[in-house]
Amino acid sequence: MFIICDQEMEIQIPADNDGFILLQCSLCGEFFKLTVDDIESDDLIEIWCPTCGLKSEDYLTEDVIELALKKVENASMDMLFKEMKKWERKFNGNGMEFKAGKKPKKKKEDPIISVIQALEIKKYECCKREAKIKPILKLIGSYCPFCGVNYYGNK
Repeated sequence: MFIICDQEMEIQIPADNDGFILLQCSLCGEFFKLTVDDIESDDLIEIWCPTCGLKSEDYLTEDVIELALKKVENASMDMLFKEMKKWERKFNGNGMEFKAGKKPKKKKEDPIISVIQALEIKKYECCKREAKIKPILKLIGSYCPFCGVNYYGNK
């Protein structure tokens, strides 16, 4: 028997004072920031890492992944405990005894805090959009996160 659950969970990822959200390339591990508007834009289909120039499956930071896993575990444990309590009531007095036990302790779900990164705004002329990247990348070159064009040096 499978229990299918369509439960949505939301994680608040704070933007910095300029409206940028911290992202991390799962391929090279480097951090960069894009604006909330750009991330939520319908015309942004793929994101290229400004450092390695590759397209990753996701750009979630470790903090976001950790919080998501805790939320899923807490929700799963709540659902299991509720089901066990139903069994406890169902079997009570039928010649069988079943105890659900104590309610499991929830893992602490610390909210994501805005992390200060030494990143600078870089305007990508090809797409007329901005990203925050490491200052060294502005000097040696980076890839446009919106189309993948390679910008050499301080162009």
